[in-house]
Amino acid sequence: MARPMIGRVVRRLRKEKGLTQASLALRLGISASYMNLIEADQRTITASLVFKLADALGVDLAVLSGQAEGRLEAGLQEVFRDPLLGAESVPEEQVAALAAAPDAARAVLALWRAWRVAREDSAGLALPSGRRILLPTEEARDAFHDAANHFPLLEETAEALRATMEEPSPQGLDHALAQRLRAHHGLSVTVGVLPGAALRRYDAAAAQLLLSESLPRESRSFHLAFTLGLLEARDAVDRVIAAIGPSSEEAGSLLRIGLLNYVAAAVMMPYAPFQSAARALRHDVAALSARFAVSFEQACHRLSTLQREGARGLPFFFLRVDPAGNVSKRFSAAGFPFARGGGSCPRWIPHAAFATPGRVVVQVAELPDGAAFLCFARTVEHAAVRWGEPAPVHVVAMGCELGRAEEVCYADGIDLDSARVGIGLSCRLCDRVDCRSRAFPPLEHRLLLDPASAGAPYRFSPAPSAR
Repeated sequence: MARPMIGRVVRRLRKEKGLTQASLALRLGISASYMNLIEADQRTITASLVFKLADALGVDLAVLSGQAEGRLEAGLQEVFRDPLLGAESVPEEQVAALAAAPDAARAVLALWRAWRVAREDSAGLALPSGRRILLPTEEARDAFHDAANHFPLLEETAEALRATMEEPSPQGLDHALAQRLRAHHGLSVTVGVLPGAALRRYDAAAAQLLLSESLPRESRSFHLAFTLGLLEARDAVDRVIAAIGPSSEEAGSLLRIGLLNYVAAAVMMPYAPFQSAARALRHDVAALSARFAVSFEQACHRLSTLQREGARGLPFFFLRVDPAGNVSKRFSAAGFPFARGGGSCPRWIPHAAFATPGRVVVQVAELPDGAAFLCFARTVEHAAVRWGEPAPVHVVAMGCELGRAEEVCYADGIDLDSARVGIGLSCRLCDRVDCRSRAFPPLEHRLLLDPASAGAPYRFSPAPSAR
């Protein structure tokens, strides 16, 4: 089963608050020796003590879940399994100890990512022209991931913007947004044919916003809200970017676009009403889409951001993947450990969802460490710009810890224990034996090949660390 992490979380929070073990134990009404055992994860903690800890440390209960430490540990496991590092024999307890020092763990992850980029670049990763490429997408994704895809300043900014707008009329939110842009910025909004694959063109000099007629209504609202954020949320976005400190202009530009997308979604789906509706509808995404006049993907994305201190929504992970297996978005407030390199598990439901377009499919996925998640996924399709061009299709997948499954309508009618499907982070990192879906052998095992037998594509010996 997954290793309990509350002890290391308590230790980190206690040190951040400048408390000694003795002083925190006094606040909790327990002995210092018992406090020491708790921090060493050698004693279980009762529910009443968890509440006392949250109160004494001044944090939300969700902070004590160890999700942040779990993400760090999953990332470190991937680092130390990189075969080119030659560090496959690092014991799990040492990896866990490093994850308990979050600043050091993040430094190791940052160094590994930088080394991977340098290694790939020096190995000849280049365009056909010979010019080398250095993509900043991972840096931007990591910034959203590290923030649990929640930015309080942008939520406040979006709420202030929504409060100054006219209430949506029968014509809808897009009409109210267009009115705001016209009245406060002198901006004319026109829907028509745009050249190439363009969906939105903003011309500041001409005070004109052009939207493609191929956009569905919810997408028009999104682009209007994005433009409003571009004009009125600039200072808030600049402050968030400054706090992140991107390493390149390209990464900063990606962050800016992503943060303006965040503002647009928060304007369309205000935090408190959306969270209340999500809870009442048991996170039925189709129903949320209808209530807020947004797309399925927009509603999913918004669900993944509901992590406001003191008013947290259900922690979800969010993933968007294309038919080739390329991940274009990933966030995890649920502690799901995404692999940063290589493909994900072929047994995982996002890949199966392409076979049933437009239909929500559900899976209870269990990782090798015993952690289990209720996952659901559905295809989303965007209109092709012209006849003959393939329409862009993605699968949007979400999930939460199995212990919270009863809060999600997609768990109805499922025997959550018997329905578990074993998956891994990726074939290279998965120790599961007899998996007929495996594409590659695991990195830290020796192959055991026998021409006289057939079954799983690869059979292998136990890991060196297990001997």
